[in-house]
Amino acid sequence: MIYRNDRNGEKISQLGFGCMRFARRGGVIDYAAAQEQILLAIERGINYFDTAYVYPGSEDCLGRVLADNGCRDKIKIATKLPQYLIRSAAAIDKIFREELRRLRTDHIDYYLMHMFTDIVEWERLQGFGIEDWIRARKAEGSIRNIGFSFHGNTETFLKLLELYDWDFCQIQYNYMDEHSQAGRRGLQAAAEKGLPVMIMEPLRGGRLVRLPEKARELLRPRGISPAELGLRWLWDQPEIGCVLSGMNSPEMVEENTRIAAQAEIGQLSEADHALVEEIRRIIKAREKVGCTGCRYCMPCPRGVDIPGNFHFYNLLYQEKKISARVEFTMTMGFRKEPGFATQCVGCGKCEQHCPQRLPIREKLKEADRALRPLPYRAALSVARKIMGR
Repeated sequence: MIYRNDRNGEKISQLGFGCMRFARRGGVIDYAAAQEQILLAIERGINYFDTAYVYPGSEDCLGRVLADNGCRDKIKIATKLPQYLIRSAAAIDKIFREELRRLRTDHIDYYLMHMFTDIVEWERLQGFGIEDWIRARKAEGSIRNIGFSFHGNTETFLKLLELYDWDFCQIQYNYMDEHSQAGRRGLQAAAEKGLPVMIMEPLRGGRLVRLPEKARELLRPRGISPAELGLRWLWDQPEIGCVLSGMNSPEMVEENTRIAAQAEIGQLSEADHALVEEIRRIIKAREKVGCTGCRYCMPCPRGVDIPGNFHFYNLLYQEKKISARVEFTMTMGFRKEPGFATQCVGCGKCEQHCPQRLPIREKLKEADRALRPLPYRAALSVARKIMGR
């Protein structure tokens, strides 16, 4: 296994075990299977295990395996505060103490504010005294490092980096999301501040494994799998700390640890990068809008997130529609200022700056109709009111 350093010089395996997708039987985690995979991962050198309060049964299963086998001290645990469920200062500590009990430990190595999409979420936690609470937990040693996971846009991510002295962060990032959500700009900005960046969805939930046949044909002469290409593309970058994989079989653990033991920074050749670009082009062939995400159209005077709308509009036709809409909701729909296409007043300023000469105003209307059909729009409106947005 190859290791990378955190902010304090601690070694983190560049492959982490994502504990959201443990195998289940009858809706319940298969403890024997999970134990086998966790112990195999530790044997193969993985020392970073990522779970969360809201992953059903996950924290308890991980804690039980570590306690039953006496290997808590061999790994680093990352888990998360469900900030979206917090309604009082007392709730923060209540949930955290419950997580310690589930995990059968007296400390969390890496504690994250779960799923930030907007700075107002951090500001709300500040109103509950979160900074004093973090300071107290660090002083007593029950939290070693504090960070956040993120599903908003690049500008929001950059602002969040400046609002607190974070120890690390976690973003969705892969070769199809290079310029969406936090994106490469966010990755590099975090690295410049000395923050290790943990990567979730490195293969877009398996979608970069299930490539179109035309893309698979390009990989066969190279003798590597779609998963290996996606993982090596990430580990080629020095800014990345740990890549999380939701492994749920011994075969996946063996395969991913084999790749992680060989993949080093700067290892990809020009031909490898060209291959990634060609596969990306094949995947994007079904796009509805030829937006490159350059952001020359921004800022919109009415607050429309033009590249964001187009990204998710294209995603509707590259993946399952429900998946694209769920990600659209998390990334854009729950922001205080969501940037919906309906905010457009048709001024045309964006089209004057678009290098691709796209009919942005027309395409925004198409995107909104596809992303927010009437029933979905009504449900999202209710959800926003519940969240106070």
